[in-house]
Amino acid sequence: MVFSDLFVLYVFLPLCMVFYFLTKNIRYRNAVLIVFSIIFYAWGEMLGVFLLIGSILVNFLFGLLIDKWRGTKLAKLPVAMSLVFSLGLLCMFKYSGFIVENLNAILPVDLPVPKVTLPLGISFYTFQIISYIMDAYWGKVKVQRSFFKFMMYVSLFPQLVAGPIVRYSVVEQEIDNRVSSIEDISEGITRFIVGLAKKVILANNLYTIVEATLGSSVLSDLSVTGTWYGVIVYAMYVYFDFSGYSDMAIGLGLIFGFHFNENFRYPFICRNITEFWQRWHISLGSFFRDYLLYVPIFGKRRQYLSLFLVWFSTGIWHGASWNFIIWGLYFGLFIFIERKIGNKRMRKAPSVLMHIYNKLVIIIGFGIFYFEDMGRLGTFFGNLVGANGNAFTDTVVQTSFTNNLFLVAAGILFCCPVVPKLKELIEKKQANGCAVTGTLRIISNVTMLTVCSIMLVNATNNPFLYWRF
Repeated sequence: MVFSDLFVLYVFLPLCMVFYFLTKNIRYRNAVLIVFSIIFYAWGEMLGVFLLIGSILVNFLFGLLIDKWRGTKLAKLPVAMSLVFSLGLLCMFKYSGFIVENLNAILPVDLPVPKVTLPLGISFYTFQIISYIMDAYWGKVKVQRSFFKFMMYVSLFPQLVAGPIVRYSVVEQEIDNRVSSIEDISEGITRFIVGLAKKVILANNLYTIVEATLGSSVLSDLSVTGTWYGVIVYAMYVYFDFSGYSDMAIGLGLIFGFHFNENFRYPFICRNITEFWQRWHISLGSFFRDYLLYVPIFGKRRQYLSLFLVWFSTGIWHGASWNFIIWGLYFGLFIFIERKIGNKRMRKAPSVLMHIYNKLVIIIGFGIFYFEDMGRLGTFFGNLVGANGNAFTDTVVQTSFTNNLFLVAAGILFCCPVVPKLKELIEKKQANGCAVTGTLRIISNVTMLTVCSIMLVNATNNPFLYWRF
């Protein structure tokens, strides 16, 4: 299932909410969420359900062993076994084919390349499990002694298949004690609809431009302006697609009484690359920061090795392809350079120059992210500067830009915190500002939901980009 589906919007979610709010008993509510989460996952990944439940069961037992052997040397054993088990499954399903292909390329062997279907959301729920195991070992959270409560945490359908990566510490208290207040439900509904609009109205339509430009069969024929136009639109597409899903997950969490952390904070308004990654996919960045960057390697914290591992891991987490590794190390290089320059010197640089610098780096980075084929990636780099003999501009791109002017303008506009600023301004200037913004919220919610529903009537499959990771 996907959230941007009429069946989910008008059947699955309403049924889930009806059963959920029929009782105030937290055990029954947790049971409802478990059942609907398994149905949600099984709808698109029937066999993957067994892998999901198996991973939950095994790591639940490892957690109990950590608690049993706490304070002894044996406590490290279930941690190591959990990491080997969880990362082993991830590597087997996600990277086995990639590893064998590269072994065949560099060694005189011809090993059969395994054809393994990647289970939905395995990268997300594996990292959630790892965060729980590590925090339990470090004593940051209490070990969960109820299998079904642990199962609900890992399998919770709002964030199961495409994040954000929710730490156990964030929801630890809310598993047993949570209240769905009117304010939270109202905010959750709004957040969900905003995320839906990001996906259906903006992301899906922006992607048609990406397919017509970067997706063209003869990429070298694409003009310089067409290449830049395509990759800029692609950057906006990824943002609206992924942040839209995160908004929907956070919104649903609020409706059910969970308060997930933010995953995006308008990343394109950043002043440098370091700040970009403090605003983009925050749950992934904070995961690597807390569980890899500051962890002693070989008994000692090694700053540059840790930095390399973080950005190598960030890249390969996104996919079993060299372009993702290059993409991760590309951003890691600029993070390294900015660290060497220092925050004080970076702050002294003119804002205009800093914005030009970081936008160029970010946009080119999205080009690396898009092209999994190394040949086409090389063509893309040549196209950016006209090195492939491609024209500076062409009529097809000019027509596309003219026809999609309002869509592109809306994309650029909503990449910035326009709505929060308007809300803040209205509430500050008007005596009844909260009432005004409340009325506008209702009108905009109804409008966005209606428009999205109409657009989804004839829509074909429109999965979220990050489902593939």
